[in-house]
Amino acid sequence: MLFNQRASSRFGIRNILYIGERIMVKYFSNSTDIKCSWDYVVSAFWQRYPNPFSTHVLTEDVLYREVSADHQLFTRRLLTKTNRLPRWAEKIFPSNIARSVYVVEDSIVDPVARSLTTYTWNLNHTTLMSVEERCVFQESAEQPASTQLRREAWISSSVYGFSRPIQEFGLARFKSNQVKAMKGLEYALSNLHVVTSQLPDSSEPSRSLLHPLC
Repeated sequence: MLFNQRASSRFGIRNILYIGERIMVKYFSNSTDIKCSWDYVVSAFWQRYPNPFSTHVLTEDVLYREVSADHQLFTRRLLTKTNRLPRWAEKIFPSNIARSVYVVEDSIVDPVARSLTTYTWNLNHTTLMSVEERCVFQESAEQPASTQLRREAWISSSVYGFSRPIQEFGLARFKSNQVKAMKGLEYALSNLHVVTSQLPDSSEPSRSLLHPLC
């Protein structure tokens, strides 16, 4: 579950599976077919924020970016998101606990393999809850005008006596947020189409490559 060795050495990426260290981990996975070319999906990925479906994402900053000799793009970004606790948790944890979460997002764009791989994890509140996610956007071999998205997440908590309900809450919130994330990506794809549709006809990409919502 690691990036390749080059990525690991460049970013210092950790293994996102803590087998043997964290026994109780909630796991989530799903796959989605995006009816849009891989090139468009990657372009929209960098233009996701802001969007009306992800208002919990407050800021995004690029910390590092490099293009390797084999033309892979390595990027590390820092995202700030809101962190509203459930009502039952507000009775347990201090009222002055920070309501923002800092999230690191590492990504590799491989134009040869036609893949975009991302890893994200939260930097703070890790004792309360750790959420680590891996996404792979891969050009479909069967349908070149489509992109396959494989999403996985690992949710854990180190709060003694409350880890199970915290993990259940974290899983429910993650599922809700990933639905919003897909709507945000579709929103970015639609905006991308608005821009390309204003280009001269000779420069306009084929309509068959565009997302149906564009």
